[in-house]
Amino acid sequence: MLDCLIEKFIFMEELLMVRAYSRKDYIRKTPNSRIVQYDMGNLTEEFPVSVSLAVKKPVKISHNALEAARIASNRIMTRNAGRLGYHLKIRTYPHNIVRINPMATGAGADRVQSGMRNAFGKAVSVEALCEKDQKVLTIDINPKNFLDAKLALKRASQKLPVSCKIVVDKGADLIK
Repeated sequence: MLDCLIEKFIFMEELLMVRAYSRKDYIRKTPNSRIVQYDMGNLTEEFPVSVSLAVKKPVKISHNALEAARIASNRIMTRNAGRLGYHLKIRTYPHNIVRINPMATGAGADRVQSGMRNAFGKAVSVEALCEKDQKVLTIDINPKNFLDAKLALKRASQKLPVSCKIVVDKGADLIK
């Protein structure tokens, strides 16, 4: 009895660990990502402190959510640290293609559609597959702007569909 349950659990785990759907050979029209820039701020200077936003659970983040997080954090950093006082980087790329099988609604919809027959679906959007503790955003800053970067990452985390944590990658001794 116990062996049967263990085998069933392993089978269910295999079903959940599906490979990412990113083969663009089979899709006629792939949707574009709305992310405008992946690197913002001062790209040439080396900053002593690096702060990152990491997800707590495995999640799929849409390109719209990543763009909203980028806009929110970039706005705060530009206001508080200036245009050249930081370097903001998006560290995930939305590869996974989201498909949807559009269902007709209203009067006479049952005559028009075929239900779940040929339900491959149309490509609608793209999303980034993130693992546990993967870093999504990173801000490089001077030590005096640490609290501003923390606030910017907190606002960015509110735009994402998962709870996040703020991690200091570099320069933890300079902050204290």
